Amino acid sequence: MLNRRTFTSLAAIGAATIAVPHVWAQAKLEKTKISIAVGGKAAFYYLPLTISEQLGYFKAEGLDIEISDFAGGARALQAVVGGSADVCSGAYEHTINLQAKNQFFQAFVLEGRAPQIAVGVSTKTMPGYAGIADLKGRKIGVSAPGSSTNMVANLLLSRGGLKASDVSFIGVGVAAGALTAMRSGQIDAISNTDPVMTMLEQKGDVKIISDTRTLKGTQDVFGGAMPAACLYASVEFVQKNPNTCQALANAIVRGLKWLQTAGPGDIIKTVPETFLLGDRALYLASFDKVRESIATDGLIPADGPKTALAAIASFDTSVKADRIDLSKTYTNAFAQRAKDRFKA
Repeated sequence: MLNRRTFTSLAAIGAATIAVPHVWAQAKLEKTKISIAVGGKAAFYYLPLTISEQLGYFKAEGLDIEISDFAGGARALQAVVGGSADVCSGAYEHTINLQAKNQFFQAFVLEGRAPQIAVGVSTKTMPGYAGIADLKGRKIGVSAPGSSTNMVANLLLSRGGLKASDVSFIGVGVAAGALTAMRSGQIDAISNTDPVMTMLEQKGDVKIISDTRTLKGTQDVFGGAMPAACLYASVEFVQKNPNTCQALANAIVRGLKWLQTAGPGDIIKTVPETFLLGDRALYLASFDKVRESIATDGLIPADGPKTALAAIASFDTSVKADRIDLSKTYTNAFAQRAKDRFKA
């Protein structure tokens, strides 16, 4: 006959036995074929996406991923809003801009904890640059109009007393086209990501006037933590496909964990050759510069969304801070489970 203590112990063992497979079993994915839109895949801004793809982490989660690369985040966003892609690998602040237009999208895993965007002026066409006012009437290259590179430029202009309409924004992408546009004099200034900005800086093509490639630089520009690249999708997609979103978050967080200990040689071996833009040494110098800005565990910092909203509302009159519900722009539920699973 079982006494009470033995029965309780056996019950606990039984419960544990049932619980363990439940925790680690692969939940059935609602959707296995997923299209991801990204705006400038070659940029370090999206390195976690590339790493997770190249190392087979999406496949390990049972996902068949198709990645469409666009000239900038604004174009990738249009693909998701228009329904030609399921998920966007893009800047967190787009979820705020979309909500201001009554479109509800939600970030569910963070790739970058700093925007990694630097702004530089041409040493050729603006050798006597003295301040933001000098940019009036000039051409500024951005990855694509409306992208996060454009947002950082807008913020810089507004703090210097200029409006976006005081300059001309030109889309130049985030790879070789951006280098050519600056070196050929097609643009007078550029707001872009690495490796492009380090390559221009080290060759003496630009003078950096604003830099968010480090956590300190981000604090100086934005006054707080600024969530950057993330995976986001419509709230409807996230609610209808929780297991699929969990699988996506798992793959990214596993990639983030790999990146924490990866050496330069590991990066070179993993990314496509075209990403190096013909200069392996400069590519690695760029990686060293932005390494700390890559997220570590996929979680969006608690104060980050407020920082992003304050920045956007400071120059975009269509975004009313008091009308934005930040809790609807992101969730940490998926990233937290992935972090626990991979001990990221």
